[in-house]
Amino acid sequence: MFKKILVATDGSELSEKAVESAIGLARHHGAELVAFTVARREPKSYMDGAMNNVAADDTDRRRLERAQALVDAIGARALARGVSCRALVSHSSQVADAIIVAAEKQQSELIVMASHGRNGLGRLLLGSETQHVLTYSSLPVLVLR
Repeated sequence: MFKKILVATDGSELSEKAVESAIGLARHHGAELVAFTVARREPKSYMDGAMNNVAADDTDRRRLERAQALVDAIGARALARGVSCRALVSHSSQVADAIIVAAEKQQSELIVMASHGRNGLGRLLLGSETQHVLTYSSLPVLVLR
């Protein structure tokens, strides 16, 4: 049914459960998996909302390296289970939008991601990347909790 599945991860324990489910789903369908994460871009100037910009470039570089290591590890796990996997990282301050754009560019047929289940004040203050993807993506989204 699916030929390409994008799994979005932030490296959290809950997100790892979504990754395992996505690998199993891709294996079941004989689909290619796209392991995707966003290295959140730090504001670099006062106009961007930064309080100071000391070592912002170094922080961004380290985040990109950690993000790449995360998706590379997922790719290795998928490959060990016989699933073809492409590892992708985006550098953005808009996580949900980056997920949607990546899924569209990769011609994915399904987005798999976790929801931390925040509600009330936590959701208001922290937002919900999953809710944003559900609202604005034209692709089906499988949300795991």
